[in-house]
Amino acid sequence: MTIRKAVITAAGANQRTLPLQTLVDRDGVEKPILRILLEEALAAHIEEACVVIAPGDGPSYTQAAGDLARLVRFVEQPEPRGYGNAIACARPFTGDEPFLHLVGDHVYLAGAGERSASRLVALAEQEHCAVSSVQATRENHIGRYGAIGGQPVPGKPGLYRVEIVTEKPTPTEAEEHLIVAGLRAGYYFCFFGMHVLTAGVMDLLERGLSLSAALDAIARREQYLALQESSRRYDVGVRYGLLTAQMALALAGRDREEVLAKLLELVAVEAR
Repeated sequence: MTIRKAVITAAGANQRTLPLQTLVDRDGVEKPILRILLEEALAAHIEEACVVIAPGDGPSYTQAAGDLARLVRFVEQPEPRGYGNAIACARPFTGDEPFLHLVGDHVYLAGAGERSASRLVALAEQEHCAVSSVQATRENHIGRYGAIGGQPVPGKPGLYRVEIVTEKPTPTEAEEHLIVAGLRAGYYFCFFGMHVLTAGVMDLLERGLSLSAALDAIARREQYLALQESSRRYDVGVRYGLLTAQMALALAGRDREEVLAKLLELVAVEAR
């Protein structure tokens, strides 16, 4: 299968302004988070994107997209009916095609290798199925994410066949249902905020299921894979999230030495 489209969800009441916030990227260029997300998608050879927004936010998002707005369709979620419903609002855009999905309140930061979205899209096209990026997460943090249980795919390091999906599990639930061979004790695979979803997933979302429930149903009836992600992601919606994301970008970019010097200076002043 070929993945040409991307959907970015940004309609949540606590999320809608976050993609409009400006950060300085690794190249020292100021740009809105929306622009950073669109560039992540385009690097994966995505041809066009849909951003799901709250009513009335179109002009602000069009401005934030800049010259990339020509590749973007903005679709409103009429009422705040949840994350799964927000994705379902993009059905007129995705049709029966598979698509890359990114959340609008994350900033993704890859190392020296291939970008996260590029790796995910390439794998989904190769395996012809839904695939989610996952990251090993300590048990005291798993209550913030969807999590998966499954088995390693023989001969393919970092790839897992998903058997169950649970939304924001407790440590007890995770220990009972989400153990994955090879992960150290107390760690579980949680969603990275990046998926390739199929028309079958979209069908279930249109029936009112949450994303985790839809993916759990898919896992029980067809092949659904999880790709372990070693890159970093930063949730800009949490306390100090924007600051943390900005520092991560700066320390991974061309201005690293300058930023480190300023940080040391600040620490020295505060230590007096």
